[in-house]
Amino acid sequence: MTRLTGTGILVRLILRRDRVRLAVWTAAIPLLVLLTAASVKGLYPTQADLDEAAAVSKDNAAAIAFNGPVQALDTLGGQIAFQVGSFGLVVVALLSIFTIARQTRAEEETGRTELILAMPVGPYAPAAAAMVVVAGMNALVGGAVTLGLIGMDLPTTGSVLFGATFALLGLVFAAIALVAAQISENTRVVSGASGAVLAVAFVVRAVGDIGGGGFSWFSPIGWVQKTRPFAGERWWPLLVAVAFTIAVIGTAVALAGRRDVGAGLVQPRPGPPSAAPGLGHPLGLALRLQRGSLIGWTAGVFLTGVAYGWVADDVEDFIGDNEALRDVIARAGVADLTDSYLARSLLIVALIGTGYAVQSTLRLRGEETGLRAEPVLATPVSRGRWAAGHLTVAACGAVTVLAAAGLGIGLVYAATTHDASQVPRLLGASLAYAPAVWLFIGLGTALFGLLPRATNIAWGALALCLAIGLLGEVLDLPGWFSGLSPFEYVPQVPAESIDIVPLAGLTALSAALMATGLAALRRRDVGY
Repeated sequence: MTRLTGTGILVRLILRRDRVRLAVWTAAIPLLVLLTAASVKGLYPTQADLDEAAAVSKDNAAAIAFNGPVQALDTLGGQIAFQVGSFGLVVVALLSIFTIARQTRAEEETGRTELILAMPVGPYAPAAAAMVVVAGMNALVGGAVTLGLIGMDLPTTGSVLFGATFALLGLVFAAIALVAAQISENTRVVSGASGAVLAVAFVVRAVGDIGGGGFSWFSPIGWVQKTRPFAGERWWPLLVAVAFTIAVIGTAVALAGRRDVGAGLVQPRPGPPSAAPGLGHPLGLALRLQRGSLIGWTAGVFLTGVAYGWVADDVEDFIGDNEALRDVIARAGVADLTDSYLARSLLIVALIGTGYAVQSTLRLRGEETGLRAEPVLATPVSRGRWAAGHLTVAACGAVTVLAAAGLGIGLVYAATTHDASQVPRLLGASLAYAPAVWLFIGLGTALFGLLPRATNIAWGALALCLAIGLLGEVLDLPGWFSGLSPFEYVPQVPAESIDIVPLAGLTALSAALMATGLAALRRRDVGY
């Protein structure tokens, strides 16, 4: 028996067990990238539009930091790589990180890896199987992006290279997550540490691109963007990513041989001899468990808001005479294009922040399947109080995340316009989205109580709302379809005046869904 014996069987096991999750991830990423690419093509239909966009973006530090280096922006391919590239690369990196963490460290935490290794299976087979699956997913994502861009009549060479950057960056961060899985024995730490590396890579790339590009070589994202898709393609930077991936996987293999199954190289710190008083209550425990993710989401959304606020004062110059782009951003009956841009920016960051609300709500299911809920419920704590603690953190945390987004936009926009009143104005506008975000908390709660094995439907609903919010205007979606998103019923402040009726309706529906979920939880078996 070799160290990789059984890898093929474990690959089939992963594909069989997580077939729905893997299929959704693999299909959603290229679909989102290609829909965004199609929207870019529709926004810049003429060479004059491309030239104007290129002239505005080439000296815009915020756009460069957010999107990537300025490369052939006067071509359709260059604009697509600029508008889609960084966002798509981050998403595919997150796909790889979460999948590796789930298939390696999470399996060890639950004890399934130990059971598998008790059979004729090599010690490195579980990790190898996870890497094979992730490599296959990244290859499919890259291939789908390539074929989709070729179908849009973009140059073949640039399309192939652009798709290859997705596949290779996914492998880079899969390898990084694999190393993190050897160091820590906690799945959340593995995902969080790998995500932190991704955040640092993004910041380093942004700083480097603003400063001329040299510093970007210290970032994996910078490596793949140095290939210059559609802008005089260069293949050799991909060799840097390949070499790095091989070296990091080798490091993971070496580290794996120095630890026991289920353990990490870094042992967790012993806790204090006595718990803090707040941990004796369901709300305090839920806040302690979720504070890390709340801080991370708040910081991430705040920085996203900063990027949008940085551009706001120049939006008139950026749009120029591009009527297609003006129609997408402008609201009906609103004369101020800047307010329309700010309203759309708040919508986007609210959609992003809803990810926290869904993740926080579904933490209930994670605690249940991880067998950590039963010890709590064995104490004088009812199911309702236990769940209500997590839901309170989710609801209040969602407001915190939204406020951080509005504060980020408001502070930067106020600084560029020298108008301090913009801070409270945009902070208040961001909170208008709270009822729509709470609706997702209600949906997650209802699914948790009624259909606990189908809670991922909440993520699917969020993906649908993202598609409607980001691409609805460009794709000219029918009204009934756009109406499936609760965000479409929120007044687009500050471009529109506030209307309390739809907000009250969304809040009432959210409360009803939460009540339904909590009632169902009291009547079903824990662990179902």
